[in-house]
Amino acid sequence: MKPTVKHFDLIEGPVITEKSTAASEGNTVVFKVRKDATKPAIKAAVEAIFGVDVVKVNTLLLKGKVKRTRGISGRRKTIKKAYVRLAEGSSIDISRRA
Repeated sequence: MKPTVKHFDLIEGPVITEKSTAASEGNTVVFKVRKDATKPAIKAAVEAIFGVDVVKVNTLLLKGKVKRTRGISGRRKTIKKAYVRLAEGSSIDISRRA
């Protein structure tokens, strides 16, 4: 990853799904991140932006599916997700609007 990438450029946004909401009960938050993001960089970005302690970061690359609509074939984007586990007592409220 390039050293010029800032923390706000690294994290693209929260992932709000049924599975990520269930994970939040276990003190885990899910973010959509850049494809070239590394686990230490994600940890540093979350700690700097939200001011919380991060225990662990797990990442996964979600391959884009091929979808068809009226016979026209298209492909969804490939995205990278980061499951960020927070320390006890730390929390991030991603449902709050800024």
